Amino acid sequence: MDFHKLGAFELARGIKAGEYSSEEVLEHFLERTRKYNPELNAIVVLKEEQARRQAREADRAASEGKDLGPLHGVPMTIKETFEIEGWPTTAGHKGYQDHVSPRTAVAVQRLIDAGAIIFGKTNVPEFAGDLQSYNDIYGTTNNPWNTDLTPGGSSGGAAAALAAGLTPLELGSDIGGSIRTPAAFCGIFGLKTTPGLIPMRGHVPGAPGSVGKRDMGVSGPLARHLDDLEAELDLLSGPDDDMSAAWTVTLPDPDSRNLAEYRFASWLNDDFAPVDGEVLNGLAGFCDTLRSLGATVEDAQPEGLDLENSHRLYYHLLGGVMGQGLPPRMREKLRELAEGQGDDYRSRFARGALQSHAEWLDRDEERARLQRTWAELFRKYDLLICPVTNTLPFAHSQDVSAIDRTLTINGRAEPYMDITVWAGVAGVVGLPAISFPVGFGADGLPRAVQIIGPAWSEKTLIQVARLAQKELFPNGLPWPPVS
Repeated sequence: MDFHKLGAFELARGIKAGEYSSEEVLEHFLERTRKYNPELNAIVVLKEEQARRQAREADRAASEGKDLGPLHGVPMTIKETFEIEGWPTTAGHKGYQDHVSPRTAVAVQRLIDAGAIIFGKTNVPEFAGDLQSYNDIYGTTNNPWNTDLTPGGSSGGAAAALAAGLTPLELGSDIGGSIRTPAAFCGIFGLKTTPGLIPMRGHVPGAPGSVGKRDMGVSGPLARHLDDLEAELDLLSGPDDDMSAAWTVTLPDPDSRNLAEYRFASWLNDDFAPVDGEVLNGLAGFCDTLRSLGATVEDAQPEGLDLENSHRLYYHLLGGVMGQGLPPRMREKLRELAEGQGDDYRSRFARGALQSHAEWLDRDEERARLQRTWAELFRKYDLLICPVTNTLPFAHSQDVSAIDRTLTINGRAEPYMDITVWAGVAGVVGLPAISFPVGFGADGLPRAVQIIGPAWSEKTLIQVARLAQKELFPNGLPWPPVS
């Protein structure tokens, strides 16, 4: 049976009903991993025997009429940056190579408590700090649509494994497109959530064992099926234990059941971060499809918002996050850049990493004002359509540091880090955003869209994606060559 073509929660229902066993499902995914993972290097840690023991326990429970939860006996993988007790968690950093987690991340524990069986971990860039997925410990992950290309990052291993059918469900994290870009490059669904919706405790970075809340960083689901994306979101959502006595989460229901009732703003390009023509074609075609179905789609963006200023703010705040815990020697190197007049990405990062608390408070006030600007837009429009990033999947590029690379966009060399600009639009103001495929080009690569909504509008984003997919891919998402 082709278990990889079924949704994760559908698999759980079949296991509980006795239609097939958890062991059968697990062996199916392990066999697919043995067959396809050598080409992809998506799954980099495997615990087969532990998973087999847990699958037998799940089958025993099912035979006794016990329900372990909505993911009863379903095998799945997890992004390597999430801690799991007894598993290595390195974030691709050689300094953490021998780190074995003494605890399990809150989000992962919620999946385990729902009955999931974690059988592997998926690859990431070092410190989850690139839009490709490679590191000195586990090597390079390839895109299942073309193995010469990157699957994106930092949840690149997760997206590649899902797209190729090596796992039915994944958990990712996102601060600069780390869920949305791999989902776009691999032709699956990825959801960046509203900050605070899903606890990040147990994610590396920060440092292993850290319990503080990291600015802008979020956890979120990745899936091949939108029903899975929504059901996983429901399992993951809710406060950490230090807040659970005071509040719970009830996300608002979707605004509408019909695409014709939605009002979309579209912001498809900008001189500050030009978008590749092929990406634009996919976005424009998607907007045309929405209009043909009766939806309102108008060119618009938050009034007075300047993309360059928004991105500068994002990068300043990002520098503050990524600069946490830097060793003294590194901080001294950054100080020279921060005190200079440079306006390149390296200098911006340095100033963000070394900013004072007073400077951070100023930037936080700037962010709050920008959030008000977005709120005004969402009084007129339900959602905003924009690129996930400015490029299609590109060839592996590892020769120099990310901050020194360039990418060719419409025949011109552009700064590599511009690939974070459109993701940062939502990230800097803490808005949820969904990434999903809208078609394929003559090159055989997926074309994707990002839709941004108001805070806590995850259910509406998923509903719009669901309605769109019925038109775009009525028979489900296509399968890549490596699958």
